[in-house]
Amino acid sequence: MSGSAAEVDAVSVLRAITPSLDPSKYKGQAGKIAVVGGCREYTGAPYFAAISALKIGSDLSHVFCTKDAAPVIKSYSPELIVHPILEESYSVRDEDKGHVSSKMLTEIGKWMERFDCLVVGPGLGRDPFLLDCISEILKLARLSNIPIVIDGDGLFLVTNCLDLVRGYPLAILTPNINEYKRLVQQVLNCEVCDEDADHQLQMLARQIGGVTIMRKGKTDLISDGEIVKSVSLYGSPRRCGGQGDILSGGVAVFTSWARRCGLSTEHNSAICQMSPTVLGCVAGSVLLRKAAGLAFESKRRSTLTTDIIELLGRSLEELCPAC
Repeated sequence: MSGSAAEVDAVSVLRAITPSLDPSKYKGQAGKIAVVGGCREYTGAPYFAAISALKIGSDLSHVFCTKDAAPVIKSYSPELIVHPILEESYSVRDEDKGHVSSKMLTEIGKWMERFDCLVVGPGLGRDPFLLDCISEILKLARLSNIPIVIDGDGLFLVTNCLDLVRGYPLAILTPNINEYKRLVQQVLNCEVCDEDADHQLQMLARQIGGVTIMRKGKTDLISDGEIVKSVSLYGSPRRCGGQGDILSGGVAVFTSWARRCGLSTEHNSAICQMSPTVLGCVAGSVLLRKAAGLAFESKRRSTLTTDIIELLGRSLEELCPAC
């Protein structure tokens, strides 16, 4: 992928926004992340996103999923707070859908203002009733001024209904190559142009109203419509499924940290000029790349997503020592 986007000093960004470990802080000050996703077929993706947030340093991690997915996700780890409140069409009669949707929204609304960032999409599936409910959750998050990282089936939803994120500067879209292609076709009415990748990404972000978009690939390209940055440091040739879920959880944590860190003149001016959403994408990208590279050194072709997750802590420590 060519283009003129500047390679950002991603490690410096990560160090600038990662909070120190202060014994005077209390539970929750390092971040409270919520993942909305998980259905009968897909239970791994929301777990990967939520547990990655904890491994990176978030204090609390919630998962809002369907009732069928909840026992499975709970069994993966006792560290996660699991809310079995989502419903799919097969379990709701047509005449009850309005009531069920309202009840679902009320339940998640009780928690919404506690969260520092929302991740929407991992393992969500494409059930029409469930996606309608997620649309209302996105509207509620916007009213609460909460950053939203949208991945997986969440991208399917917003690509078909761009008004859900249009003009919301705290929205972050993290498409892979196929998801990005659909976005470009829907918004710009053209095909992906790798020869002018950075300019096209910038135009795409602008057309959707200043959302931040991370185009994932060999080089990650990130734009909020104003600037375009690239991250190509580290990485692994192993493309096991689930790495995007790690990324979404990481971007959520780092975005919440970037909004709180209070960058000052002691930091690089280029870093201070970046929005919290761009900073979060840059830091999330470089940490995943570092962990994936370390996992591949050990596991080679056998590298799995769980291997990468277990190296998130070591990778963060090597890039930004706690002491």
